[in-house]
Amino acid sequence: QVQLVESGGGLVQPGGSLRLSCAASGSILSIYAMGWYRLAPGEQRELVARIGGGSTNVADSVKGRFTISRDNAKNTVTLQMNSLKPEDTAVYYCNADIISRDYKTDNYWGQGTQVTVSS
Repeated sequence: QVQLVESGGGLVQPGGSLRLSCAASGSILSIYAMGWYRLAPGEQRELVARIGGGSTNVADSVKGRFTISRDNAKNTVTLQMNSLKPEDTAVYYCNADIISRDYKTDNYWGQGTQVTVSS
């Protein structure tokens, strides 16, 4: 079984920074893509950033402020969030397309980590 575990969320003031990390573990053959989604109160889930499949995608709302990176050897993905704004407040979820050792490809979700930007 594959699991995704997020860390790094917290409370920060506007203009501050946070670094979110997600580690995948389990019966993994390879990871096709990893990324981050967020769910804000009263809003729909949205893609924040995703890397894999030969491309990197970043939402317009965070472009220039957030940077996504992967460490393939450690099966981790990191989201460096700078110049945070109150509208960035949300639960951030790690997501990945993973090929297991039985060659089955599935999509997985982490449990989520809260990011709150407030003065």
